[in-house]
Amino acid sequence: MRLIRPRYDALKAVAEGVNRLAGPDMGILLITHYQRLLNYIKPHFVHVLLSGRIVESGGPEMALELEEKGYDFIRVKHGETPTGKD
Repeated sequence: MRLIRPRYDALKAVAEGVNRLAGPDMGILLITHYQRLLNYIKPHFVHVLLSGRIVESGGPEMALELEEKGYDFIRVKHGETPTGKD
């Protein structure tokens, strides 16, 4: 007989901890390129940094747009060369 062990989703566990901490008396600054994390932690604000500066700000929909389009459209919009990597 083969034992089947449940998969432990560490990312989900961390996100649940962050969500428990966040509230009116505790803000969270989360820096990520990992959209899956944002499936568990819903951002109130999204900021995009380019060359060390915040160049775009928006709501949670911005994270979804970045996941869909990549970052090159932001680079082009702000006069930088697209990398073609995303």
